[in-house]
Parts: sequence; C-alpha cells; structure tokens
Amino acid sequence: MFNKGQLAGLMKQAQAMQDNMKRMQDEVASMEVTGESGAGLVKVTMTGKHDVKRVSIDPSLLADDKDMLEDLVAAAFNAAVRKLEEASADKMGKLSAQFPGLANAMPGGMKLPF
Repeated sequence: MFNKGQLAGLMKQAQAMQDNMKRMQDEVASMEVTGESGAGLVKVTMTGKHDVKRVSIDPSLLADDKDMLEDLVAAAFNAAVRKLEEASADKMGKLSAQFPGLANAMPGGMKLPF
C-alpha cells in the first residue's frame, strides 16, 4: 500500500489539486460568454453561474414571425450554455494535466473532485 512519506506526498498533492480546483471554479463563475444565433441577430450574454446578463435582438427581427424569434432566442441561450461547458471542461482538463498521477494513486472508490 502506501508508506507514511508516500501518503503525506499524496495528501499534499490532493490539497494542491483541491486549491487549484477552487480557483478554477471561481474563474469559471466570473467569466462571461455570449451565445449567438441567426448569424448574430440574437445574442445572449451569460455568466459562468448561468445568470443571463443581456439579451440582444436585432430590430429587424421584431417584425418577423414570433415563433422564429423564440427559436432564435432559445438557440442563443443553448449556444451560451455550450460555451460555458466547453470553457469549464477545458479548465478542468488543464487541472487534471497538472496532477496526472494523483487520480490513479487514489484507493478504489475514491473519486476526484473531493
């Protein structure tokens, strides 16, 4: 299994990973992304906490079909959510790369993040 030195090193590495994960979560929460649809005619700006900050609709769409406008707004929201998910996954991948051996060294049944 582990000797005391290995376990202490593992715990230190786990603490560093937990600190980095908290920092990454804070970065994601503070970011803003903009999802677009209809070639940029509808834009939704959202924070990393999924709070919508702005919805922008090109005036040319206001005279158009209500159903189409609703679809474009929904598509812009979905695009913003996908951007947040991609940014979060990218940051998480970078975090995992910093600690390549930690997840493999954990005893069976222990999962990351803590």
